[in-house]
Amino acid sequence: MKKKRLKLTSSRIIILGFAAVILLGSFLLMLPFSTREAGGASFQDALFTAVSACCVTGLVVQDTATYWSGFGQGIILLLIQIGGMGVVTFAVLFSLAAKQKISLKQRGLMQEAISAPQLGGIVRLTGFIITTTAILELAGAVGLAPVFCREFGLWRGLWYSLFHSVSAFCNGGFDLMGVRTQFSSLTSYAASPLVNLVIMALIIAGGIGFMTWDDLKTNRLRLQRYRMQTKVVLVTSVVLLVLPAVYFYFFEFAALAPGERFWGSLFQSVTARTAGFNTLDFNTMSEGGLGVMILLMLTGGSPGSTAGGMKVTTLAVMASTALAIFRRQEDTHFFGRRVEEETVRSAMAILTLYLTLFFFGGLLISRVEQLPLLTCLFESASAVGTVGVTLGITSQLGPLSRFVLILLMYAGRVGALTVVFAALSGGRSNSARLPREKLIVG
Repeated sequence: MKKKRLKLTSSRIIILGFAAVILLGSFLLMLPFSTREAGGASFQDALFTAVSACCVTGLVVQDTATYWSGFGQGIILLLIQIGGMGVVTFAVLFSLAAKQKISLKQRGLMQEAISAPQLGGIVRLTGFIITTTAILELAGAVGLAPVFCREFGLWRGLWYSLFHSVSAFCNGGFDLMGVRTQFSSLTSYAASPLVNLVIMALIIAGGIGFMTWDDLKTNRLRLQRYRMQTKVVLVTSVVLLVLPAVYFYFFEFAALAPGERFWGSLFQSVTARTAGFNTLDFNTMSEGGLGVMILLMLTGGSPGSTAGGMKVTTLAVMASTALAIFRRQEDTHFFGRRVEEETVRSAMAILTLYLTLFFFGGLLISRVEQLPLLTCLFESASAVGTVGVTLGITSQLGPLSRFVLILLMYAGRVGALTVVFAALSGGRSNSARLPREKLIVG
């Protein structure tokens, strides 16, 4: 009997592409010269680090600055860059550099990888993504250089500037500040306006999505011409930045000086959704503050961005759908445009998937490690949202808990719905419809 060949759909290609890069990165991180001490990293540490870097998360089991050598840090930075831009986009970069012709199948794969609305102009858009990434990352490195070069010397300061610029724009959350105190992130710059502004600007720039940047470039200040998605992304992002920052300022970090409190509240609001840096200690926050952080982490960035997670448009669609039901309106809509029913159903499925992964991942870690549930839910939200902030338990977790975080980070980056499509695609479609019967909810 002839065996049925597995069809490589776009979803499966994206998933396998990320897996291949992660395995190659793990192998390179296991090399003896990838660590500062001879012997190299264990497979478990290398795999966790490679997944965290390629999935632009930032959770670490070994301090990046003190454990990994310059070569190892370079591999981590490359993985962050590939993960932020996307494996497909990075592959196309080499094709364009080699002046190879992009086939129709490759264009379709690119469209799905960057969440482009149409196939036309996809090569131009990919070129725009590559150019924008290079310009913003170099600008960020230049902005950070005065501070880091003054503190660490010229060459080391330039390396630190480039590393943190790429990590921030790609929403990676990896840092090299362990040379001060291990796992300290950017806490030594809590009151530095320049570092705060540059890092926040890079996080936001990478997190709002390349489609948004392309729309802004095309239409500039002609707001009425923006696509509905651009408007939804910008409005939702502003709300999710301002409201949590106000909450943090008035209800958290009360012991800080006003200036540090302002920068700390704003920075934690920006980083919580996508990035993974922190300038303040999250262990000083109340349970209410940690709850707000968890909600922000689950929300994620924007479609077609360097960030992972559920995406702000999913939250916006669910909120608008609820509002339409409250008003007894038939359709979900934004800015005078109706949202397709398929989009609403996809948003509901995505929300259900992420909440399921988040809760059961945190519950399993809590049971295995005998740690408080809220602490473990914080960790699982950080992983599945590909954020990277932590309450300090990552390096203390056992093998099973680390494997749970690896699965959560991977699903959060490639997309939980993409994983489901890849697993279930290829089945027979049934056009017949079942009889309808009313079900009472609410």
